[in-house]
Amino acid sequence: MEASATAASDAPITFYRLQACPFCERVARLLNEYDLEYRSRFVEPMHSRRDVVKRVAGVRTVPVVVDENTGVTMAESANIVDYLESTYGEGQTAGGDD
Repeated sequence: MEASATAASDAPITFYRLQACPFCERVARLLNEYDLEYRSRFVEPMHSRRDVVKRVAGVRTVPVVVDENTGVTMAESANIVDYLESTYGEGQTAGGDD
C-alpha cells in the first residue's frame, strides 16, 4: 500500500495543515516518503480561526502533527521533520534504541 492521507479515523497520525503551505508540504512529503498512514485535517486559512489547532497543540500555526503511536504532539515543520526522521527514518531499531 502506498503512503497516503486517509479519511479513516483510525490512522495513527493526524496532520493539521493548510492548503498550499510550503511548510506543510515539506511534512507531507516526508510522511509519504516514510510510507506512514496519516489523516489530513485542513484548517482555516485565517490564523485567528484555527481554534482546533489551538486546542490540540496550544498554537494556531501549522503544520501540527499528532502521533498516537508515540503520544507526541508537535508544531513547526523543522521540529516535525527532525522528529519523523529520528522516529521513523532509516536506521531506527525496534524501540528506538541505538
